[in-house]
Amino acid sequence: MDTLNVLASEVQGIVRRIGLEVEPGLEPTALVPLERLEEVAHELRLEGFMLLDVVGIDYLEYVEPRPERFAVVYNLYHPHRNLRLFLKLYVADGVEVPSLYPVWRAANYTEREVFDLLGIRFGGHPDLRKILTPEDLEGHPLRKDFPIGESPTLFNDGRFLDPSAFRAGLKGSQRGLTGWRGGERVGRPSVPSLPPTPGRPENGGKA
Repeated sequence: MDTLNVLASEVQGIVRRIGLEVEPGLEPTALVPLERLEEVAHELRLEGFMLLDVVGIDYLEYVEPRPERFAVVYNLYHPHRNLRLFLKLYVADGVEVPSLYPVWRAANYTEREVFDLLGIRFGGHPDLRKILTPEDLEGHPLRKDFPIGESPTLFNDGRFLDPSAFRAGLKGSQRGLTGWRGGERVGRPSVPSLPPTPGRPENGGKA
């Protein structure tokens, strides 16, 4: 048996021992019920797994039906045995997920990112607030029904932000970059001209 099959077999053995269902796919993914999330996380932590990342998925427009609209996926890795395991939790819109910050401190910023971009709340998180988007942005940009790119975004304080500027990470605080004029929509932002390079002749060197 080759190395990849040995590793896959070892991960499947751990998943079966914990009593989880395996989701078919290219990567080893175990489905965990909401009520067992904290218990399973503690057991995998004791097993030696560390948390690398937490991501959220919106299946609103997915072709194949899923148990719930959203999923939270925990990317786990065992550094000493070179094992990778994805822990997947399906969750309905508005249902709170227990924070895994008490188990893995790495869940701090990653859960905040999922909350900010998808609106999934993590109960017990010590500081659940926005981490990427502006404070006055309404909605969650990675939801499939978020209207990004269709119209300018109006913020609570009266600013407008172009969708293209939003994708570039601009916050609307600089008028020349976002077209903000005290709440009135204006045309395309102008690009300020740069000063001449020191020591470089103007007009191609002509007098």
